[in-house]
Amino acid sequence: MNSSIQKMDDVSRRHFVETLAKTAFGVSVLPAADALFGNSAQAANVIAQAKKAEHVVYLFMNGAMSHIDTWDPKPGKDEGGETKAIQTSVSGIKIGEHLPKLAQRMNQLAVIRSMTTETGAHEQGRYLMRTSYKMIGSIRHPFLGAWLTKYEGKKNRDLPGSVVIGGGNRHPGQGYLSAELAPAPVGNPATGLQNTKPPKYLTEKNFEKRRRLITQFENGFRRKYDTTEVKAYADYYTEAVRLLKSPDLEAFDISKENDKMKEAYGTGRIGQGCLLARRLIEKGVRWVEVEHGGWDNHRDIYTTFNDRAGQLDTAINMLMTDLSNRGLLSKTMIILGSEFGRTPKINANAGRDHHPGAYSVMLAGAGVKGGQIIGETDEIGRSVEDGHCYPQDLNATIAYGCGLPIDEEVFSPSGRPFRIANEGTPITEIFGA
Repeated sequence: MNSSIQKMDDVSRRHFVETLAKTAFGVSVLPAADALFGNSAQAANVIAQAKKAEHVVYLFMNGAMSHIDTWDPKPGKDEGGETKAIQTSVSGIKIGEHLPKLAQRMNQLAVIRSMTTETGAHEQGRYLMRTSYKMIGSIRHPFLGAWLTKYEGKKNRDLPGSVVIGGGNRHPGQGYLSAELAPAPVGNPATGLQNTKPPKYLTEKNFEKRRRLITQFENGFRRKYDTTEVKAYADYYTEAVRLLKSPDLEAFDISKENDKMKEAYGTGRIGQGCLLARRLIEKGVRWVEVEHGGWDNHRDIYTTFNDRAGQLDTAINMLMTDLSNRGLLSKTMIILGSEFGRTPKINANAGRDHHPGAYSVMLAGAGVKGGQIIGETDEIGRSVEDGHCYPQDLNATIAYGCGLPIDEEVFSPSGRPFRIANEGTPITEIFGA
């Protein structure tokens, strides 16, 4: 590729399109791409599994949630800390006392107790969990939400295919895939999607005038630089304008919910994030990721853990109830994960430190066979003893549950072959018939 636009580095290209959109429309809705965009996937004659999940809600606990105090308690051991184990709705399965509502739903849940990873660094661990690849400087890999939208398409033409709620900083996004597959970021679920209204000085008439002018400019530019990347950016901002005019934009506004519903989910960030996730799933968004921090408990872990875990317990329980009542739980897979676990040993500051050797993940909803524990750790939760599951295996499992072609190779702009979940192997027994 020899054109000047293709020679722009990532920062220059991002600045160019953001400036173009803001100057033309006076608004900014979705993030620009952080990387170059890939070629279309080249099929490998792979037959995808039968589709089970049309949507995904991924609850990502930033900071590394303690597996010993949630899904893999070790009662009677010093390493178990203050957490007691409670009986669930499934005979023989106990989980931490901080999740009583989910304990009663154990017959609908599958828990992987044998997660393990190689990195104990937050940013690298999150990246690996989301993409199945290690973080390197030369390329940015796509997260699963982008893959789901790429292969399954949008269910709602006006809304983004994926949304990240609660942060999104350093999120890999669509990686090397096309710009229109980027997730829409929502920093605070209570305020929803920001910058969706034109400034007061920009009337509807002036807005349309700017659109016509930018279209004229685009036509000349696209004729001169007729590339996939330029077309992707143009399509990206066309979709942004469509979103601004769509009545389904209200899906991002949880103030439309009554107070009783808000209280049922919980008034904390995780509860309101799950409520927004339900609204978005209901309107056809394929993938909603809800980030919730505060789990990096190096000090005084039980000072905040009980309350934080309680909010999570309430939020997930209500999310499952609400989705079920609306006929959506059978179509929506729910995942609760974190970048790694925490040490069995309580440190000198009454906290738990980073521990990549063992941690837990929960799955529920579409296609998931409940009442299962996959794998196990040793008697103190330090090491995996059976059923080792790496991040790429988890992602292969999620992709399998969504019917995505996990064996198909996709080529990045540099010509390197990649797969959705790297070389991960799905845990097929998680899914029922």
